[in-house]
Amino acid sequence: MTDSVVTRFAPSPTGFLHIGGARTALFNWLYAKKRGGKMLLRIEDTDRERSTEPAIAAILDGLKWLELDWDGDVIYQFSRAARHREVAEQLLANGKAYRCYATAEELTAMREKARAEGRTRLYDGLWRDRDPSEAPAGMKPTIRLKAPQTGETVIEDQVQGRVVWQNENLDDLVLLRGDGNPTYMLAVVVDDHDMGVTHVIRGDDHLINAARQKQIYDALGWDIPNMSHIPLIHGPDGSKLSKRHGALGVDAYRAMGYLPAALRNYLVRLGWSHGDQEIFSTQEMIDAFDLPAIGRSAARFDFAKLENLNGHYIRQADDRELVSQFESVLAYVPEGAELKAKLNDTTRGQLLRAMPSLKERAKTLIELISGAYFIFADRPLAIEPKAAALLTPETRILIGQLRTALETVTDWRAETTEAAMRNFAEQNNLKLGAVAQPLRVSLTGRTTSPGIFDVLAVLGREECLARLGDQAAN
Repeated sequence: MTDSVVTRFAPSPTGFLHIGGARTALFNWLYAKKRGGKMLLRIEDTDRERSTEPAIAAILDGLKWLELDWDGDVIYQFSRAARHREVAEQLLANGKAYRCYATAEELTAMREKARAEGRTRLYDGLWRDRDPSEAPAGMKPTIRLKAPQTGETVIEDQVQGRVVWQNENLDDLVLLRGDGNPTYMLAVVVDDHDMGVTHVIRGDDHLINAARQKQIYDALGWDIPNMSHIPLIHGPDGSKLSKRHGALGVDAYRAMGYLPAALRNYLVRLGWSHGDQEIFSTQEMIDAFDLPAIGRSAARFDFAKLENLNGHYIRQADDRELVSQFESVLAYVPEGAELKAKLNDTTRGQLLRAMPSLKERAKTLIELISGAYFIFADRPLAIEPKAAALLTPETRILIGQLRTALETVTDWRAETTEAAMRNFAEQNNLKLGAVAQPLRVSLTGRTTSPGIFDVLAVLGREECLARLGDQAAN
């Protein structure tokens, strides 16, 4: 394979990097990686009113967090406006475009008339063949493309197949506004051409734009890139993805405790399938990914599936890596600052020891933090209401006895503490559960936790005896 494949991800910085945009970036990235090509990043910031610096930062952060790297510098569309104007002037000079002096009122009347007659072509060609000498004085014209009025515009799409538009239904679109600013349609074509983009992979909401852009390519005599318009993501009920379904920014998934690798794996399976395989390493994704395997119907977002997949990735993750992921997500939880302040060599060591048992129970990093809270808890422990109900006078007496039995353990490990507790249970004719639950409540303040002997081992002898002493009957 040559390295001639060039894809691009071209978001508009009017908000965060949403989940659909993240999937589009992933598909572009995979396609380029598989073919030894490049993925470029272009920020389409021509809409000056709505483009913001925080949105640009959120897009770059989101891509970095997802580990989707781009090649070369970020290209900002607005900075290339002079080049876009130059191309519009070139089309004008070649008779492929014309100056239009229609007023706002005239354009409104045209649109209303066309809609009333059920026509999709909204501009009636008022200035297409008029002599510019008829132009009203002092009015700044727009520059419009002289689009073909007969025949067809055809896109051979790798996902949608052959898509055909009748030219009689397409407008002479505006290339340059009256204030001299290029339109999005023109800017995209010029940038894709100048950046050497060979493959445009984007959402199918851009399909109608492809027809208009093809007409600009044809007018300029440029080759059009290979096109793939991928279906949008819908909610679980098949309706357009809304915030309640998961139409959130990538940063929100990060805050909910998803791992970047799990989110990538989930997104790759939204609309693209490879047999029955659900779990893909990054390399497997790169090797298997191809555009014709993308379905034409909208993919459905399913939080439960994402959560299960994330749980799988957490269980498979390296424990040290999970400790650092744990730290990176603290900023997103209410008690995060407090936990961060308590992170030191001792608590990090305890977290690492607890990780094998913590990660078996957690589907997200937030659940992992919740499960690990006992490491960071201050004495005397805050006891949850459900746990407090178990602390009867009889149980408090039992806790004192358990503490006495554990005091005899000098070589403090999960195995030795378990042996001491089993021994105590046998001697007192108790089931192990009758011993484990009072221990759990005393050591964690909750009725659920990782394995109780893991908890004992992680907290260490001194802390365990002290916590048991807090709850024992005096």
